[in-house]
Amino acid sequence: MGEAQGKAAGLSAGQVWVMAVAAGMAAANLYYNQPLLGDIGREWGAAGSALGWVPTLTQVGYAMGMLLIVPLGDSLERRRIIVTMTLLSMLAMVGVASSQSLAWMVGASFAVGLTTVIPQLLIPFAAHLAAPSERGKVVGMVMSGLLVGILLSRTAAGVVGTHLGWRAMFWIGAGLMLVLAGVLRWRLPVQPAAEALSYPALLKSLGSLVREEPVLRLHALLGALTFGAFGAFWATLALYLQSMPGHYGPQVAGFFGLVGVAGALAAPLVGRYADVRGDRKINALAIGVLLASFGVLWWGREWLWAIGVGVILLDLGAQSNHISNQTRVYALRPAARSRLNTLYMVTYFAGGASGSYVGTAAWTHFGWAGVCGVGAGLSLAALLVLGVGASRKASTPA
Repeated sequence: MGEAQGKAAGLSAGQVWVMAVAAGMAAANLYYNQPLLGDIGREWGAAGSALGWVPTLTQVGYAMGMLLIVPLGDSLERRRIIVTMTLLSMLAMVGVASSQSLAWMVGASFAVGLTTVIPQLLIPFAAHLAAPSERGKVVGMVMSGLLVGILLSRTAAGVVGTHLGWRAMFWIGAGLMLVLAGVLRWRLPVQPAAEALSYPALLKSLGSLVREEPVLRLHALLGALTFGAFGAFWATLALYLQSMPGHYGPQVAGFFGLVGVAGALAAPLVGRYADVRGDRKINALAIGVLLASFGVLWWGREWLWAIGVGVILLDLGAQSNHISNQTRVYALRPAARSRLNTLYMVTYFAGGASGSYVGTAAWTHFGWAGVCGVGAGLSLAALLVLGVGASRKASTPA
């Protein structure tokens, strides 16, 4: 995850590490299902677009949780919300593990997404406590933990699913959430509310932030497009690997998450760079790397090692763009960081959910070429949006 960050204002190195690990453990809940889709589909006799509802509704639930729950971080004590949501996430994971049908699993997966908003409460928490000169570095550290958790979740799910069955992974995840709730209650500091707003006023203010912050609008759209490309790949990788001559199972799909950690570890470095520079060059470079990854994934589609190279580029590009986006967005209004995070991340995960669904549909109708086409198309669209934003900035500063 990168080296510990030392003490920021009111935030110790140990607390940063706890936040980073907690963000990774919680975010992993959202992705355990992806390398297990083949096994889940065999149990329920489902495939293609029907099976695609499992990862898609998980992401939709996450977006809804960010819209309805994360804004409370600005008006209530954050530690209490974080611990409460961790316990609710544990119950949702039990629901997935005990599923009796595909419809049940889709509903429980939505509940997992809805309750697993812990990382999106932790990141503004860290940003608020960090010194301004270290905000990008601290956010990068917590994000590094989150991203490593996401990527290793696929590896863990692949191994556990192969040896113990797909349900075991969700039972294990539920137990981890119970332990995590206790650790967070013990280690996180109490943080008073940033603003005394009622819940309706809190939600109403979201519209004002969207209208008044063009930087937020631009970076939210960039995040949505790039995470859509990211989601299209990861939602279909297990299905593609099963279709290859080697008929690779969930364990192989999971190990590609381990490969992607190399890209995720760049997050603290990107955060440091974002603290120093205020321009969007890092966005352009990151999106270019993301676009190149789909070229590699198409060119090297017959070789596992080439797919691995593509995964490293994919994760490096997507996450570097994401960190740069977040650093700029959190700098806008300190008292509204949870709401800014809500607006950015709802758009971001709506893009991810759309990418996951479009990716599975493209896989069903056009195979791997369709998946790579979706990813490359979304990456190109992001570069176009960035170019338009840069041209507007030349005449009207962001």
